[in-house]
Amino acid sequence: MNKVAFASFIGTAIEFYDFYIYGTAAALIFPQVFFPNLPPAMATISSLATFAVAFLARPIGAAVFGHYGDRLGRKKTLVATLLIMGLSTVGVGLVPSSATIGLAAPIILLILRVFQGFAVGGEWAGSALLSAEYAPVGKRGTYGMFTQLGAGAGLAVSNLVVLIANVTIGEKSPVFLDWGWRLPFLFSAVLLAVALYVRLTIDETPVFVAEQKRGTVPRAPFSELVRRQGKQVLLGAGCMVGIFTMSFLGGTYLMSYASTRIHHPRTLILSVGVLAGVSLMVFSAISAVLCDRYGRRRVILVGFGLALPWAFLVMPLIDSGSPVGFAVAIAGIFCIFGLAYGPIGAFLPETFATRYRYTGAGMAFNLAGIVGGALPPLVAGPLVAALGSWAVGLMIAVFVLVSIVCTLVLPETRGTELDDTAGDMPDEDALAAC
Repeated sequence: MNKVAFASFIGTAIEFYDFYIYGTAAALIFPQVFFPNLPPAMATISSLATFAVAFLARPIGAAVFGHYGDRLGRKKTLVATLLIMGLSTVGVGLVPSSATIGLAAPIILLILRVFQGFAVGGEWAGSALLSAEYAPVGKRGTYGMFTQLGAGAGLAVSNLVVLIANVTIGEKSPVFLDWGWRLPFLFSAVLLAVALYVRLTIDETPVFVAEQKRGTVPRAPFSELVRRQGKQVLLGAGCMVGIFTMSFLGGTYLMSYASTRIHHPRTLILSVGVLAGVSLMVFSAISAVLCDRYGRRRVILVGFGLALPWAFLVMPLIDSGSPVGFAVAIAGIFCIFGLAYGPIGAFLPETFATRYRYTGAGMAFNLAGIVGGALPPLVAGPLVAALGSWAVGLMIAVFVLVSIVCTLVLPETRGTELDDTAGDMPDEDALAAC
């Protein structure tokens, strides 16, 4: 089980490192490298748009990899997602600047970002299932923690690597904008090799092996999911919307806002990014352990309950211009994000039947990414321009309220046997349960 836990953690950490490092670069570096001829505000919006497009590819990745994960197994599918993500990230580090190849540069960047989104769409669900399907019933939240820790580790390491490159080469140095920023992306090749070795050494989950032996592996997991537990997919996505909003507003737009509007130095912003990642890891671990004792929904709702007042404190703290205020605002977001996020590694897998669990958990997770991850960073800038910074806090609160309602509607899953979910019932009974 320890090897499985490490495989879940290291693979997810590297996938999220790859995903987050793009977000950091999109907020702080890419406007100058790939959109140098646009006004600063438009360059930032264009750069964040290339970041957001990955979220449109994530549900497609969830459906494709979910199909193969539910038919061929979790292990094989996770190796594929890792390879696609790693190679795409290294590719970003090799793309020539707009000064070199013109319009082709942002187009290539966009294509590679789509591949990143496609890969990460299949990653989280597979990793979560790897932990959940190996873990004992009473410890599923605790073992699911290792998948959730990957997001925080990826965020912390991605910011740390860029920070090191920034400090050693110098953020104002032409060398940094020429090739220095590429080093964190190329470093992904090393991480890819480590994670690939670990994932190739683990066995398929016992729950899926049992499904194979029974001869009940589905031919069309997606259509079966929609027919039997389509409602749970939408509710699971709604539960995740507020989490994604906090994550990607805090990790992209607010970092860009602090740089372009408040004029904090890049070293401060990246250091706060490291702090955010560590905060996310700590509070994800705490909430994952607590959810085995108090239930998944109760712990998630505590996180969302704290998010509502904090949403209206974030922008005043950042607008104060104080470096401490900025650090408190971002760290607070990620602490609260972690409280709500930790139990999700058990909650979503427990919601769906084994036959289409990979597809169901992946679709719920990644549909939320479109609404909560892609849209907020894109609309935040126009909202601030039209209404003022307070509108960002209101937007966070609205998405969190949606998540609260959906979480309340979903049933508690603590103690659920993974072979005994609604999706294993005949179609009519499953529909009635929904």
